[in-house]
Amino acid sequence: MGKKGAETRSKLIRATRSLIESQGYFGAGLNQIVQDSGAPRGSLYFHFPGGKDELVSAALTESGADIAQIIRTIEASDAPDFARKMLTLLGDQLEASDWTIGCPVAAVALDTASTNTAVRQSCSATYRLWEAAIRERLIGFGHPEPERVTTVALALIEGGLILARTHRDRRPLRQLADTIDTLI
Repeated sequence: MGKKGAETRSKLIRATRSLIESQGYFGAGLNQIVQDSGAPRGSLYFHFPGGKDELVSAALTESGADIAQIIRTIEASDAPDFARKMLTLLGDQLEASDWTIGCPVAAVALDTASTNTAVRQSCSATYRLWEAAIRERLIGFGHPEPERVTTVALALIEGGLILARTHRDRRPLRQLADTIDTLI
């Protein structure tokens, strides 16, 4: 694939990421993706012959890797400090988007978990990637139970983001940050 092809593919993925983060799987229609990306319609099927599911999976993979990198690089002194900083960063992003851009996986997972095996598997793989990154951090902090706490931490973060986005208020994230010491 040449430079122009790679740029077109990247534009399609970026547009899909934005749409799934704000509107979920069903809100990210192919016509809207093509329009938002500025790519020719034929390019969509050239780069993603599997159609929307392949494109959404690529968007989930890319955004999942970006968030895993953030998890790996947040500077923190211990596990609770790490969780507080993660909650603050995600809250900053959510509020900066006027509460429209949440987790790239949550909305898609809720839309497709019982009806679309391919996309559900992409959501699952992304969550597992984040769990691995969180587990690595907890191990690095010397946490005594990283296996048990990893899923709890991810569930708390995801739940906090959903509540904050729904209420259009950072309070759920602040409350999590204030009590994180006792939770993890």
